[in-house]
Amino acid sequence: MGPAGRSVLACLSGTQRQDGSLAPGPAWPDTGSGSSGRVKQGPHRRSPGLGWRQSDGQFAGVVYATPEPGKIALMLRLLHTADIHLGARHTDLGERAAVLRERQFAAFRASVDLALAEDVDMFLVAGDLFDSNTQPRRSVERVAAEFGRLAKASIRTVIIPGTHDVYDRASIYRSYDLASMARAASGWVVVLTPNLPEIVFPSLDAIIYGRVFDTKRSPRSPLAGLDARADTRASWKIGMVHGALAIPGRTDADLVVFTDDEIARTGLDYLALGHWHSAMEGRAGNVSYAYSGAPEPVAIDQDGAGQVLLVTLDDRNGTHMVSIEPRRVGQTRAEKLELDVSGVGSQPDLIEAVGRHADPNLVFDVRLTGLYPDELDLDLDEIERALSPSFLRFRIRDVSIPAAPEGVAPPPDTVVGAFLRIVQDRMTELEGGTPAEGQVKSPIAAANLDPSEELADLREVLRLGRHLLEGRQVTL
Repeated sequence: MGPAGRSVLACLSGTQRQDGSLAPGPAWPDTGSGSSGRVKQGPHRRSPGLGWRQSDGQFAGVVYATPEPGKIALMLRLLHTADIHLGARHTDLGERAAVLRERQFAAFRASVDLALAEDVDMFLVAGDLFDSNTQPRRSVERVAAEFGRLAKASIRTVIIPGTHDVYDRASIYRSYDLASMARAASGWVVVLTPNLPEIVFPSLDAIIYGRVFDTKRSPRSPLAGLDARADTRASWKIGMVHGALAIPGRTDADLVVFTDDEIARTGLDYLALGHWHSAMEGRAGNVSYAYSGAPEPVAIDQDGAGQVLLVTLDDRNGTHMVSIEPRRVGQTRAEKLELDVSGVGSQPDLIEAVGRHADPNLVFDVRLTGLYPDELDLDLDEIERALSPSFLRFRIRDVSIPAAPEGVAPPPDTVVGAFLRIVQDRMTELEGGTPAEGQVKSPIAAANLDPSEELADLREVLRLGRHLLEGRQVTL
């Protein structure tokens, strides 16, 4: 290539300014031989420009031009995800750990697929992309390849470290250059750090603020002092934070905490949050914010996870509007079933009824309620062993109430009568009832046992003890 060609290439390659913005350059990533990139068109109302295509040395249509003065990008579409926790060891799950790790990566890939299908402008990861800073290179390469798919489709990725993949001296983001591994040009896969707390994308008329620290516990709120209202570098203002929204008595000891008032003072259009694994949306002042939740449950029995958020920022006659649409990408579902045990004829009948819900992606929690018939004999351990292969995870608990004895109650001065009275009095205490006047603490009160667990145990004691004391056979 001659001097003139090198000059043209240098002018069009795009560089990052000291203030964190990108100088105008092609929004076409270096994706390797044979790639032609593409021009985003349609509802986003962005004008294509011409950029140098490195694969064959030709000019190609790309999006890179800064909007005209006084003009803004009328619509911006984001995919917001967080808490993916790739590479989690799940040491408590034994051989199922590998299954859950693959589910987590499958949900991440499904998120990328969704971003491509929806033709979003940016893919935001609000912390804890990785479960820890210790990951094998092949796992990081696998992740970078997904970011490469986004870059090839002219979708920018912005990542902030979290509390698991914290930006300390051993940070995975210091060890690996994700942009280079994704074969993406500068500005297409960006990790915001304490040294790069924000980045401007002129072609999208957007600025992304990411307030992170180089320690797991933040020395102050990540939103302290952030006021984007006076920032004239871009019209769309988006923040990213990994931490807990302050809830008195619940989040006081959390590693990173910020308040509703601090969100309101930022002047952002949208704040993409990570750290809570269940999705939640809110509004503080004029600022819309949301936790995307984990795209796949990190704990096998975790509900409220399994989705990402499609966020649309729209300018309507000068007013910025934000809409948030949850989309499911995870495979794992969690359901709870309360089953009235009074209608159960036998243990095989119960196994057959619950088995109709069989699903290898389902975490199923069954609670037996109602009046427990005297003639019914259930072994919960046997039931769990029989049904567990039909579910991702299965658990059954008995919170039913023993059926009232038929006929006249045994006199209180008999062994059976005294037994029933002592157990029922203790159950009354645990259920919040008022003991008889002058009654002392129950002699059968369990020490260091959760009241709900003790109550469940006493229900079984009452049922089985009555059978035993009246001479019936009982299977323990």
